[in-house]
Amino acid sequence: MDKAASKPFVKRTYTYKVVGDCALKADVYRSPDKTIRPVIFWIHGGALINGYRGNVIEAQLERYVRAGFAVISIDYRLAPETKLPQILEDVQDAYRWVRTRGPNLLRIDPDRIAVVGPSAGGYLALTTGFKFRPRPRAIVSFYGYGDISGDWLSLPDPYYSQQPSVSRAAALEAVSGGFPCGTEPPDRREGFYLYCRQQGLWPKEILGLDPHTDVKAFDLFCPLRNVTSDYPPTMLLHGDKDTDVPFEQSVQMYNELRRHAVECELIRVAGGGHGFDYGGMKDPRIVGNFDHVIAFLKKHLD
Repeated sequence: MDKAASKPFVKRTYTYKVVGDCALKADVYRSPDKTIRPVIFWIHGGALINGYRGNVIEAQLERYVRAGFAVISIDYRLAPETKLPQILEDVQDAYRWVRTRGPNLLRIDPDRIAVVGPSAGGYLALTTGFKFRPRPRAIVSFYGYGDISGDWLSLPDPYYSQQPSVSRAAALEAVSGGFPCGTEPPDRREGFYLYCRQQGLWPKEILGLDPHTDVKAFDLFCPLRNVTSDYPPTMLLHGDKDTDVPFEQSVQMYNELRRHAVECELIRVAGGGHGFDYGGMKDPRIVGNFDHVIAFLKKHLD
């Protein structure tokens, strides 16, 4: 049987926004029927510096669609050329496009949206819980983070400092390819991220402010500081051996959600590193974790 024919979805690509020469796109995956579907609004990772909408894991994508969801994966402009406030504007514009254009164009229910993302996409997903109106019905963060000003990002990172040093000149060369709005592999922009982590400069390069001197300015961009009782139900998944985003980031977010009596779950993946789920559905533990994700989403979107 043709592999494409066996997939449970059809894929269509739309442009949701144009900024200068940058056409920001959304890939829509859904079953080919006419049923109105709830939505998984999927945000890619990549430290806000690289990555693109096509990074969604196909095995997960198929599980989402077979469970009855439409999946909409978006691009956004990337740092350091675009700073965090404008990145968040892109995500908000995509969310608005889904809600306004989605019912007629995509056959989706605009009032049943969950936001899902890994790493930086998990961070952006968590920001939707306090910045977006109406709020999403649920959030799932795979090894995301709620604090972008802490020492883990604003001081040289011990793990990345063990790797070959990246100079400022090499870092800038890595992001010299123009105005990016999602970068497909192969992607050389990783060198800029490595430089940022080695120097503790990620917050400053992403936001244009220094977290050591502009402490209050980061309040607007840290989900951990903006949890209220109105925050959406949230599931956090994180490996406890993550060398990129500390497991403690999800623990802190979980404790803050619980403090405000927000429905939340934290799945600790013992021995899991960053991107633990990119191994596909061959690991029974990953399958079990993803079963929990599907059940959580169905509970809040059905």
